[in-house]
Amino acid sequence: MKGSKNKRPRLWGGRFGAGMAESVEAFTSSIAVDARLCRQDIAGSIAHARMLARQRIIPAREARRIVRALEAIQKEIESGGFSFSSKDEDIHMNIERRLIRKLGAVGEKLHTARSRNDQVALDMRLYLREEIRSIIGALGGLRRELARTAKRYLTVIMPGYTHLQRAQPVLLSHHLLAYVEMLERDRERLEGCIQRVDVLPLGSGALAGTTFPIDRAYVARLLHFPRVSKNSIDAVSDRDFVLEFLSASAILFVHLSRLAEDMILWSSEEFGFIELPDRYCTGSSMMPQKKNPDVLELIRGKSGRVFGHLQALLTVMKGLPLAYNRDLQEDKPPLFDTVDTVTASLAMMREVVREIKVKKERMLAAVKDGFMNATDLADYLVRRGVSFRSAHAVVGRMVRFCIQKGRRLEELSLRELRGFSPKIEKDVYDYLTLDGAIQRRRAIGGTALANVRRRLKEIGA
Repeated sequence: MKGSKNKRPRLWGGRFGAGMAESVEAFTSSIAVDARLCRQDIAGSIAHARMLARQRIIPAREARRIVRALEAIQKEIESGGFSFSSKDEDIHMNIERRLIRKLGAVGEKLHTARSRNDQVALDMRLYLREEIRSIIGALGGLRRELARTAKRYLTVIMPGYTHLQRAQPVLLSHHLLAYVEMLERDRERLEGCIQRVDVLPLGSGALAGTTFPIDRAYVARLLHFPRVSKNSIDAVSDRDFVLEFLSASAILFVHLSRLAEDMILWSSEEFGFIELPDRYCTGSSMMPQKKNPDVLELIRGKSGRVFGHLQALLTVMKGLPLAYNRDLQEDKPPLFDTVDTVTASLAMMREVVREIKVKKERMLAAVKDGFMNATDLADYLVRRGVSFRSAHAVVGRMVRFCIQKGRRLEELSLRELRGFSPKIEKDVYDYLTLDGAIQRRRAIGGTALANVRRRLKEIGA
């Protein structure tokens, strides 16, 4: 092959009169990234070989030899005895090259009625289907851990916040179950994503299908796909199933980041609501007193990484003409890194949640400050016939009075309270207790203890 130091013939090189430049070879090679698809690539090839034999496109005895050789190659890879080469560009060509070395001309028959285009689409779907199921399992683990923590601290009262200002008292368990709900929606999104992933593209060829009498339904059964793609151009050229996964992962990371932020704030000296386990924190190289929530900060920080991967692939896809373009080689780095980041972060978050220690007294002290029973006092007035807007104004004046005097609402005498509204009676103090503020919020979804108990039972905690 003139013009190149590379004397190794390309499996697709018949049309070319000169070899590939070494710089191009290095630039276009993806084996360093897509080698992790080896198991899926071999599984797809085995199913394809069996279908070729079943349809009498190749002899059955040759298909059996191909299957045995592919199984042997899988063992070589698993044992570390397989030598990957950038000269063969990607995982598909590396495996096919090894197969041909083992079987000669028989190995060359495997690629009948398929293209690398539908082959890589298959590998991606097989890989992503498996990883999503694993992530769904990890999501379930974190939800269970949050629910167990909620049950452990079932009756602990804490300040609820809006605008990062103390607003109303809530149960810590109710706060934690908010994340359980978020993660449940994340699970639902991923379950829906699997439905779009779980479609067989193999048999679409390069873009137009194949002239051979293949049986795609048979391959789908072998690989456990419930559906077969309906359009060959779409099957090889779109990656919306990857985009959907990246989108679901980005939303999941919004939730993980917010949970991390809550715990970072709560563990600070300013809040002091929880203590993080030492083994999930780090120290300072300069300040010996520091205990830094690095694990949680990294989870929070990795959200930017996952968001970026979604944006990257959206940008790759947005201007591609149909059908396949080499740009799609860039779908794998964002996918693989997102899978790894989601998997690791879910595992770490579960460990941290399992071992946090709640400082009940500090939470209770914070609840008692900030006039968080003010809304309950307004509701009391409404029950006594005052319009809510008028009640809101009356209680606002009470709060201003308390701030000036350095007192709490529940510390005011009945006479003082009646000075603001004659509608107030001695039963008002029942409305100013923390327990009362919790238990009165019995409407579905409210923070009342009965609601929290019911929800914990519903989710099996």
